Amino acid sequence: MVRATLTGFTAILMWSLLALFSSLSGAVPPFLLCAVSFAVATLIGLVATGRQGKPHSPAAKVPLMAWVVGIGGLFGYHFFYFSAVRNAPVIEANLINYLWPLLIVLGSTLMPGEGLRWHHLAGALLGLAGTVLIVSDGGRFAFEAEFAIGYGFGILAAVTWASYSLLSRRFAQVPTRMVTGYCAAAAVLSLICHLALEETVLPADSVQWLVVLGMGLMPVGGAFFVWDYGVKHGNIQILGAASYAAPLLSTLLLILFGISALTVPVTLACVLITGGAILASKDMILRPRQKPSITVL
Repeated sequence: MVRATLTGFTAILMWSLLALFSSLSGAVPPFLLCAVSFAVATLIGLVATGRQGKPHSPAAKVPLMAWVVGIGGLFGYHFFYFSAVRNAPVIEANLINYLWPLLIVLGSTLMPGEGLRWHHLAGALLGLAGTVLIVSDGGRFAFEAEFAIGYGFGILAAVTWASYSLLSRRFAQVPTRMVTGYCAAAAVLSLICHLALEETVLPADSVQWLVVLGMGLMPVGGAFFVWDYGVKHGNIQILGAASYAAPLLSTLLLILFGISALTVPVTLACVLITGGAILASKDMILRPRQKPSITVL
């Protein structure tokens, strides 16, 4: 379980690159960016499956509900998130969106064999508090009735990703390589949304093309494979609470590249999110070591 949890955590590290990559991708519209990124992720899955010598599982052997959860989770989350930021201020939309880690921790109590303990919830709440400081720039935000539709999309985004993560655990028997199929479907659906809702703007130079490729390799692609493995076989409460590290690491990367500045709220958020992640991981960190067995000859 520890190995699977750490594998899932690498997805959080990849997601921390999303803001940086997005800022460097130029004027490429979001659904086109998703379509290209999901297409790259599909190629990654096909290549990885081929190298492992594992044939693709026949679609008939994969439950229909697993396809619904997988495609609905990957595409549905991005659709609702982009709809949220289109119809509400980015700060408030992001703040609502980042309820999904807390929803994962709370929802885990409904999963077979899982139990919610006080430090899981406390760690998630500390992470949420730190995220509020980062996303709202020190607690400055305002919810207005005129943006209710955007807020609603933000709630749907949070619920969709939390539900996808939790329900994936119920399909632990479905191999992670099936994420390839989910990404392929999400690429097609993203392209349809782009053609219907956006004006086509391609990357302007080789740097932007590399950034778009990087998004498919990591935050909007490769991350979904390791997240799938982590939520299916790891400690989902720890992963949920640790997910609040994504906006923190994302902000720190923007500061490192000179796109943002280090402020007191960011420093305080570092303390809250790091402390929350450690608290939520208490069981794994303080896990007693097994004493070596002594064989009597």
